[in-house]
Amino acid sequence: MTMLPNSRLGPYEIQSALGAGGMGEVFRARDTRLDRTVAIKVLAAHLSSSPELKERFEREARAISSLNHAHICTLYDIGHHDGTDYLVMELLDGQTLADRLSKGPLPLKDLLRTGAEVCDALEAAHRNGIVHRDLKPGNIMLTKSGAKLMDFGLAKAAAAGAAAGSGTAPLLSAARNMTAATISPLTTAGQVLGTIQYMSPEQIEGRDADARSDIFALGAVLYEMATGKRAFEGKSQLSIASAILEHEPAPISSVQPLTPPALEHVIQTCLAKSPEDRYQTAHDVKLELKWISTGRASGAVSALAPQGSLKLPWIVAGIALLCAISVAAFHFVSQSPMPRLVAQIALPAGLTFNAQGDSAGPAMISPDGKHVVFSAANAGAARLYLRALDKAAITPLPGTENGLFPFWSPDSRSIAFFSDGRLKRTDVAGGTPVTIADAPQPRGGTWNRDGLILFAPSFNSGIQQVSADGGPVTDLLKLDLSHYTTYRWPWFLPDGKHFLYLAANHNAAAGPDNRVVFASLDGKENRALFQSLSNAIYASGNLLYVSGSSLMAQPFNASSGRVSGSPMQLHDLVQLDATVWRENEKWTAWGGTMCLVALKENWRSWATPMNTTPSPFRKRAR
Repeated sequence: MTMLPNSRLGPYEIQSALGAGGMGEVFRARDTRLDRTVAIKVLAAHLSSSPELKERFEREARAISSLNHAHICTLYDIGHHDGTDYLVMELLDGQTLADRLSKGPLPLKDLLRTGAEVCDALEAAHRNGIVHRDLKPGNIMLTKSGAKLMDFGLAKAAAAGAAAGSGTAPLLSAARNMTAATISPLTTAGQVLGTIQYMSPEQIEGRDADARSDIFALGAVLYEMATGKRAFEGKSQLSIASAILEHEPAPISSVQPLTPPALEHVIQTCLAKSPEDRYQTAHDVKLELKWISTGRASGAVSALAPQGSLKLPWIVAGIALLCAISVAAFHFVSQSPMPRLVAQIALPAGLTFNAQGDSAGPAMISPDGKHVVFSAANAGAARLYLRALDKAAITPLPGTENGLFPFWSPDSRSIAFFSDGRLKRTDVAGGTPVTIADAPQPRGGTWNRDGLILFAPSFNSGIQQVSADGGPVTDLLKLDLSHYTTYRWPWFLPDGKHFLYLAANHNAAAGPDNRVVFASLDGKENRALFQSLSNAIYASGNLLYVSGSSLMAQPFNASSGRVSGSPMQLHDLVQLDATVWRENEKWTAWGGTMCLVALKENWRSWATPMNTTPSPFRKRAR
């Protein structure tokens, strides 16, 4: 509707027009009661007669009113005046990201900062069950205080049962009757909502839009911020929709050659066609962008692999040299953008690390990144030791003599381990270990948030389950003796319902029957993923395992249990403990020294150099 200067909407005095969008027009106004300048959004007159569109307008008010965040435009009021519905919002002083991009791409520093702020806003919205569904440069305002996410006119509750396109025709059908001139954030009834250039494949097909749909749009926005060009272009809505569904955007490096490969990978992951293959939360994207902003990304590529061969430099979350490393080598590490040196472990005289073999205790970083537990031996007698990463002292854990293959509780308060043919548990705070179950020749365990432990009690057994508090032990997976002679090294995935394990055959140690397997507690999944001579662990969207002497990352969706793409080399000369088919990703040979590689789900950098001599190779039970 047309609002003249000095006209009124309730207590608000219109001053000037600011712009128009698919849902309505925006005016600058003064709140006569509080004497402050505000922005008023009015539902367009030709839409006000539609109950459905009016409901969407009111939905925007409800959505914004539930969000109180530094990077989300604040809603002050909602009103109705002489048949006109309106919202009253803070007046933002700045320019839209769309206006800024008309002048070209953003500098990397600005891109990473703005991108992280938008992620922050999306994270807050998604946490409150709100999906934006129309994220685009025009809905992001750049202000002195940072980015502000606006216009939740297409927002919907994430928990709503109705799909984003429920009752509507997919865009590919609707687009045949449209021209470029009809492109609008709000299409007519029966068509999919959203601005097409930033719509996810599922939105185009009229399927449900969830938080991962916003992640796709975020990827398209980041792409445009990096290149100054839209990720998907076309002469019509149909051609743009086809490009989103069927094609990949031009590599960012082909437009901006100096773009960090890490950033290109983040954007490519956001733009994955399947929601399952994208980052699952805006929080994850924010962490990656902040990591890249530290300046570590570019050097991590050159340090870990030949230029262009690695697009996942953040997979190795921590690596550092031994305390005996030379000044020159230390200078190399300090100049490298590898994760920072956090602490140094100097073992007492006569104490050596016990990292390999079937009676070993390789180092394990706690889930909260605060401690490391490992086995060390003195005159042949081994036990477990605990070290806080922010302190120098090494503390022996009472009652952990002959402790093997330790693993952490999810809350980082307890450690499970094997000793004297038993599975045991001890608290980090101290106390006497508690015996949980028999495990005569163990091959690893894992612990989920429900207090369930999976473990391999013997070198020729299946996988058993038991409560961390003790109790009955039951077989979860019995050996398929037609192909395998051992199941070992279980590893819970984030949902605590699915897990990985290694299935191998002693009679063909390097044969095709040795595989990493994806399984579930309910027995509905038990599927081989790929051939491997080592176990695999999961971290931040990838399976990590050793092939030959290289640490590899295989893109993996932990929810669906599907691998995608090709594995990538992260680091060479990684130790594989061939005696037990176990990758010692915590121990990496580099420059003739032994280095601890700490792998963490949130990729925070923890690196602890170890002064150690590797255990001699010993042929045992495997």
